Amino acid sequence: MTDSDARTVANVVLVSAGIAAAYVVITTPPLRRLAANGIRWWLGAAVPAYLTAQVVDAWAQSARPSDISQGRPVPAEGRTP
Repeated sequence: MTDSDARTVANVVLVSAGIAAAYVVITTPPLRRLAANGIRWWLGAAVPAYLTAQVVDAWAQSARPSDISQGRPVPAEGRTP
């Protein structure tokens, strides 16, 4: 068996296992509730963390000196115009 064939077989096995696991979770109410709670918890942590990072980045960008009012582009950090 070549390396390419082995990878293809491994991918098929993994996809089949994933589909089987998803079927079991979807058709078993306690597992479905557990998965739904896990998704809610993950989204409850990931989305606020992403938004916080965006706000911090925007805050830092707004604190940089701007030459836009004089029509000049702001040089990148470490470079001189």
